[in-house]
Amino acid sequence: MTSRPGPTIGVFDSGFGGLTVLRALLPLIPGAHYIYLGDTARLPYGSKSRETIARYAAESARFLVARGAQMLVIACNTATALAYNEIAAVVDVPVVGVIEPVVHMAHSGGKQTQVLILATQATVQSHAYLQACARRDLQATEKACPLLVPLVEEGWIDHPVTREVLRIYLAEALATCSPSAVLLGCTHYPLLTAAIQQTLQELGSSAEIVDSASATAHAAAAVIATLKTQSPEGTGAATFECYATDSIEKFQRLGSAFLGQPLNQVQFIDLGG
Repeated sequence: MTSRPGPTIGVFDSGFGGLTVLRALLPLIPGAHYIYLGDTARLPYGSKSRETIARYAAESARFLVARGAQMLVIACNTATALAYNEIAAVVDVPVVGVIEPVVHMAHSGGKQTQVLILATQATVQSHAYLQACARRDLQATEKACPLLVPLVEEGWIDHPVTREVLRIYLAEALATCSPSAVLLGCTHYPLLTAAIQQTLQELGSSAEIVDSASATAHAAAAVIATLKTQSPEGTGAATFECYATDSIEKFQRLGSAFLGQPLNQVQFIDLGG
């Protein structure tokens, strides 16, 4: 690997959603180089068994470390919820997931006692957020929102159908709780922040939105700050490279919306079945 002035950080997801985490990371660590891997050939992870998810995620982690990553960011709620320990066990670098940072951010605000977690069905069924909230004495309500990911990937960020789906999900959730914060428990959901905020207000809720992408990025930056002897701080703009395990053209097209800038170069990598 080419020697770089700043730290090299691996970021992976089963698909495109983790690019919202990379988007939040890019301005935080001067001189950092990011290696992003989207395991698009094997998504969605949420429909797989825990053992299969752990195997897929461990393969992604090993690939990124082999490419020079000095720490890993699991930019996938399903992999964090179901395979964090297995991932950490196969690499010898620090690992940051997306669940603890967003719960910590909600708790550190001091005003949040009751939170609503919007997530995919697989993440809700794992109860990982519920358990993380309980450790911080936060009362949590989980709401599975399975239609949001395909709507986001269709590009329907500000679309009447998406807004109606959000209204239904949020109305159902608010009928059972009165949260002071809404946790975005899927890396696709930051693209819907404005729509979620507006829908909450229309439904009479003043809940604060806590973005998992931003929370995870700041947690990763804090870890890097403790590794200065191993990962010297760089200067200048961060750089990144992207890999996908299937359909480079689709990754470039959809990923650009998640990252907020063009993805001109995506490399194919075959991690096996």
